[in-house]
Amino acid sequence: MSDNFLDMLVFVRVADAGSLSSAARELNFSLTVVSRKLSRLEERLGVRLMNRTTRSLTLTEEGTRFHERCVRILAEIEDAETEVTSGRDTASGTLKVTATFAFGMRWLAPLLGEFQRAHPGLHVRLDTDDGVTNIVDAGYDLAIRFGALADSSLVARQLAPNRRVICAAPAYLDIRGRPSSLEDLLQHDVVSFGDPPNTHWVFADGRSVNVRGNLSTNNGELGHRWALQGAGLILKSIWDVQDDVAAGRLEVVLPAHRLPAAPIHAVFPHSRLAAAKVRLCVDFLAARLRKASPEL
Repeated sequence: MSDNFLDMLVFVRVADAGSLSSAARELNFSLTVVSRKLSRLEERLGVRLMNRTTRSLTLTEEGTRFHERCVRILAEIEDAETEVTSGRDTASGTLKVTATFAFGMRWLAPLLGEFQRAHPGLHVRLDTDDGVTNIVDAGYDLAIRFGALADSSLVARQLAPNRRVICAAPAYLDIRGRPSSLEDLLQHDVVSFGDPPNTHWVFADGRSVNVRGNLSTNNGELGHRWALQGAGLILKSIWDVQDDVAAGRLEVVLPAHRLPAAPIHAVFPHSRLAAAKVRLCVDFLAARLRKASPEL
């Protein structure tokens, strides 16, 4: 029976990671061991669970149904062990979190520090990256992301609402003028960021504008600093710029032209679903962020 549970665990890790090699690294097994356990599971069940090629791995219809059941079973086991050994209200071990640089610095760093102090047995690691990290391959327990979840193999929980705004330094707007229509954006310099930088701004009503500028970066915080220096317009989350807007360092333009919402989500693998450290941290962040949510 113990071998059956281990085979089930290996299958779930492979399915979530999307490759045998990634699952092997996560489990600290050799690739041969992972492949053998997966083959043994399929032989025992008498069905093919995955279609495997040298380039891709996809679940069969039977594999998809079996994966859903396995995830629930393994989550129940992990939850039961957590309840017995640590208690449902105690977070322990290591919690590895990834987020964008600006949001991680302004919001998550103080909040996670507070959460860790409430759980002295917990070690928290916060990494920042403005790209989209494969959290399964990288071994993260939790990612904090803006916008819709594209990867259906992950679990997402909305933490707080979020809107995006176009803003600029008042000194820049005094010289170049304040846009009154979307067409006016074509006459302005724009600070773009992302990888690749976002120069195609799509609005909630379906209209879009291809903006231009001489400054771009893969780091949203660098773009923010350029905007503060008067380099041009920038499209940012209200969470990133609310203090500057309130202090008059940045001014929101075209407020009537809404941009699609990009709510803040906690994203984590199915395998972390029952872990007390993840569940408690997500609950904590949701409560704190909703209370601090900028005026929408």
